[in-house]
Amino acid sequence: MSNYEKELSIALKAAKKAGDYLVQRSNLHVDSQEGKDIKLAADRESESIIVDILSQTGFPILSEECGATEEIDWKKNYWIVDPIDGTVNYFRRLEGLSCVSIALWNNDQPILGVVNRFELDQVFTGVVGYGAFLNGEPIKTSAMKYISQAILTTGFPVGCDYSSKSLQAFIKQAQRFKKVRMLGTAALMGALVASGQVDAYIEDDIMLWDIAAAAAIVLSAGGEFIYRPFADNKCQCRLFASKMLAEEYDAEII
Repeated sequence: MSNYEKELSIALKAAKKAGDYLVQRSNLHVDSQEGKDIKLAADRESESIIVDILSQTGFPILSEECGATEEIDWKKNYWIVDPIDGTVNYFRRLEGLSCVSIALWNNDQPILGVVNRFELDQVFTGVVGYGAFLNGEPIKTSAMKYISQAILTTGFPVGCDYSSKSLQAFIKQAQRFKKVRMLGTAALMGALVASGQVDAYIEDDIMLWDIAAAAAIVLSAGGEFIYRPFADNKCQCRLFASKMLAEEYDAEII
């Protein structure tokens, strides 16, 4: 049994309660539509539900809407929350392509994650070292061995400049894989790596809260997580079904 049963139970409670609220679609007021991003009142409401429940643990919380609830000691336990990942998908009724994402990290490393794909009643969970699950059933990453045969999931982060240089780099990266899928929700794409439905998720300058829970679930499912933190809670994220895929990807870059 995991040492984090209590924390996982609390994260599950928070993710499910927020998901239940979001299924009702009770508040679709648009707060802002700056640049490529959109913010809904529902983001704030979902976050409020989650933060209220997670606060009982006493751990600080880093969340997309409110930032950090208190000063975070990165060498101790802290929660990372995305109250709606795939907000545009949710707003435009692209069913099943949004989720609630909650992670517990310590010392820049994931411990556990919960991704609630609330519109489809799918809850992905994982505690590193203790396995990953979808609705309580064990899941594993795929047995894919070769990048050329693998399915990549990826996307363009909100801050992407869409310059010719960045698009050319994206094309060069995508050409190495058999297929590419862009779903508009990093947390869900990572969860699909964990469940073996796709083989890799790669994105640069993605926000930490977008990938924090998925990283824990992928590691728990036997996959590989490569992480490079940047300023302002941005990061480079690589999630692979196996160490073999990760090493082949890196070798081809060299």
